[in-house]
Amino acid sequence: MDANRRQSGIQQLLAVEQEAQQIVNAARAAKSARLKQAKEEAEREIAEYRAQMEAEFQRKVAESSGDSGANVKRLEEETAAKIEQLNQQAASISPDVIQMLLRHVTTVKN
Repeated sequence: MDANRRQSGIQQLLAVEQEAQQIVNAARAAKSARLKQAKEEAEREIAEYRAQMEAEFQRKVAESSGDSGANVKRLEEETAAKIEQLNQQAASISPDVIQMLLRHVTTVKN
């Protein structure tokens, strides 16, 4: 009877070992499936974030390029006004500068 009992015990151990192996295999498969799902979700989130950042970048580029035309026009107007102001200042002091230069050139010191 001991031999039958041992044989029965061995059979039970083998059956339990196979069941445990099936549980481990199922857990590995579930883990693999979950990792694949997590990777797909992460890639989807990355793509959404990239699209959002690209759209924001394009919006900022469009805004700044629209402003650059206005900025160029404003700078041209400011430059023209400054040139006109400098020309007026030069014209107002030009006779005095000419007189000063003539005085220094024509005056002889001993």
